[in-house]
Amino acid sequence: MFKRYLAILLILSLTASSFQRYIVYAGFEVNKSYIAKTLCVNRARPWMNCNGRCYFMRKIKAVEENEKKQAEKDNLNRFEISFFQAGFKFDFRQKYTESKTLPRQVAIRVAYTAPHLQSLFRPPQV
Repeated sequence: MFKRYLAILLILSLTASSFQRYIVYAGFEVNKSYIAKTLCVNRARPWMNCNGRCYFMRKIKAVEENEKKQAEKDNLNRFEISFFQAGFKFDFRQKYTESKTLPRQVAIRVAYTAPHLQSLFRPPQV
């Protein structure tokens, strides 16, 4: 039972890093009145109707910068190899000449012979 809860906790913690913006937004919506009263930069100026959105925008920018830094780290850790090959020149003007000579035939000397081998494998007779 403990392992199941631990696995669920680890899965949630891994997916939470992907949804940081949504978590910040949900936290803002849940604590909107507290943020507007205590954390808002413009709380002394009620005519601006900020209601904590300045705090929310700062948090979103911080999350975006964190994602950019993480992406840069991922790019630095990625090992890329580039393969280069010299260009291939193909000329259609050259004619293909076929060799008329036959390759030399190689004589094969068999050291061991048996009747059952000859019954299975019969090389072509010249």
